[in-house]
Amino acid sequence: MNITKDSAVTLTYKVTTPQGKPLDSGNLAYLHGGYENIFPKVEAALEGQAVGFATTLDLAVEDAFGARDESLVRTIPKSEFPPGVKVGGQLQGVGNDGQPAVFNVVKIKGPEVHLDGNHPLAGQALKFSCKVTAVRAATAEEIAHRHVHGAHGHQH
Repeated sequence: MNITKDSAVTLTYKVTTPQGKPLDSGNLAYLHGGYENIFPKVEAALEGQAVGFATTLDLAVEDAFGARDESLVRTIPKSEFPPGVKVGGQLQGVGNDGQPAVFNVVKIKGPEVHLDGNHPLAGQALKFSCKVTAVRAATAEEIAHRHVHGAHGHQH
């Protein structure tokens, strides 16, 4: 089966810096067809392909996690900080658009906690390598939910 709109696609992938430094790897299942479950440039490269297809793509900053938004870097008083959260942890907050956002705890310095709502790889060009390991028609429920369920996808 070839990858088309509403295909459930499973990949093995590796993300590196453009120089080859490993950043992430694993298995990923996504719903193909503009559901924003994977980088659009990767989705475009996989369109029409089948199991066994492998590719490596150079992703510019705008093709990956986008530019850093310094307005998402915040400092809050430690007194407002929930107990038990440490550097490397995450907090729910409100983004610039008023919508819920996740902030990473990047530093705790004296009475201040430094938070960053940017993806850790924002502002970086990346190299994305992948191999298609499975393709199937998505279920009606997966299409309605706009993502793949089950192994390497999302569980309810």
